[in-house]
Amino acid sequence: MQYFDYEAVAREAKIPPNKVRELRSLVRQEFPNDLLMCELHLLRVCMAIRDGYIDIKDALKSKPENHP
Repeated sequence: MQYFDYEAVAREAKIPPNKVRELRSLVRQEFPNDLLMCELHLLRVCMAIRDGYIDIKDALKSKPENHP
């Protein structure tokens, strides 16, 4: 079952498929048993990339640099 079409937004954002897989893997670590939350977070990060709020390199960091 798919809750959100984050892949379409990823294509709009011109995120390469291998980077989408990396993002999915990273988010799945945070929500291993909740597909809905995983897809929601993927959708939101793809939208943020598409809209220029963040770039893919920063999105793939597992821990932000400015936070302990």
